[in-house]
Amino acid sequence: MQNITDNIYYVGVNDRNKSLFEGLWPLPYGVSYNSYLIDDEKTVLIDTVEVDFFTQYMEHIREVIGDRPVDYLVINHMEPDHSGSIALIKKYYPDIQIVGNKKTFQMMEGFYGITDDTLEVKNGDTLPLGCLTLSFVLTPMVHWPETMVTLATNAQHPSSTTLFSGDAFGCFGALNGGIIDAQINCDTFWPEMERYYSNIVGKYGTPVQNALKKLAGIKLDYICATHGPVWHEHIQKVIAIYDRLSKYETEPGLVICYGTMYGNTERAAEVIARAASEAGVKNIVVHNVSKTHHSYIIRDVFRYRGLIVGAPTYNTALYHGMDVLLSELAGKDIKNHLLGWFGSYGWASKAVSEIQRWNDERLHFEAVGQPVEIKQSLTPETKAQCEALGRAMAERLKE
Repeated sequence: MQNITDNIYYVGVNDRNKSLFEGLWPLPYGVSYNSYLIDDEKTVLIDTVEVDFFTQYMEHIREVIGDRPVDYLVINHMEPDHSGSIALIKKYYPDIQIVGNKKTFQMMEGFYGITDDTLEVKNGDTLPLGCLTLSFVLTPMVHWPETMVTLATNAQHPSSTTLFSGDAFGCFGALNGGIIDAQINCDTFWPEMERYYSNIVGKYGTPVQNALKKLAGIKLDYICATHGPVWHEHIQKVIAIYDRLSKYETEPGLVICYGTMYGNTERAAEVIARAASEAGVKNIVVHNVSKTHHSYIIRDVFRYRGLIVGAPTYNTALYHGMDVLLSELAGKDIKNHLLGWFGSYGWASKAVSEIQRWNDERLHFEAVGQPVEIKQSLTPETKAQCEALGRAMAERLKE
């Protein structure tokens, strides 16, 4: 438990045991499940935590309000890491009213079979608590259809607003003692915020932009997300990161991804990287798709405009790790990127044509340079073609 403002407390928990978030994304620094408690004339919980941490969660709540009841539970987002404790909360606080929108309650019935004691809110509705008043802004598809955010304003300080943002502005990483950004070193959170956004929210750039427009002009003192620190000192930086990523804006750099079985495709990737560097590209990241978890590759692709991919043919198809990565990238609807590609084969050529098919049908990136096809191993001719591909990407990035 930690006091954020006079009436608002942090009652969330840390998860340092889970290795994969949603069974997909590595958690080298853990993750927090953030919930907040407003202690006013009315008491309000904002979101809950994953059900495995319910005992600890209840201890945090009772540390603030003792045996007093909770009047309202606001659910901004129905993913079970935030809604998983709803059924148990109702057992401890049977008279609690659950606040959400129409789509919230459709999901709540499906997940937990709960249909009673609900208060439906629409965009712009308010809920007075005493000193504080809550207002609700619907933000569909950031990143589920029921998502909304909640604003808390104080009648005595009308220019001071706290935003309970759900998953928006969140990031991976457990909270190591401090809760508010001013109390902690945030260096590890910035790349984890970009990895969180690009892999979980990244497909929904337009809805994120719509949500940012709805919140524009509101002076925010605190952003209380459901993962990561409470933002106070760094609010403008956090909003700027989400704004940039949701516009698919990039830096002039290059990501080179390759799959390899016996090292021949890897050597081609090294030649391409060297040529691009010699042609003036400073920001170059090289990833082996079979070694680097794809969430880190996707984060870097969101960051840099250039992408060159290469892989061998495998069983007359595209090498599996590359096929999966291209599918993941296509699912993010990434825009404003440049793409070059290369491939190798031992006896049946397929990789180069399959990568081109991915781009023609799903990715729709701007093709750069001439694709390179390598039979068995690099020759002086194919090495020169790889160098030309690296230079072509460098020149396009500099334009």
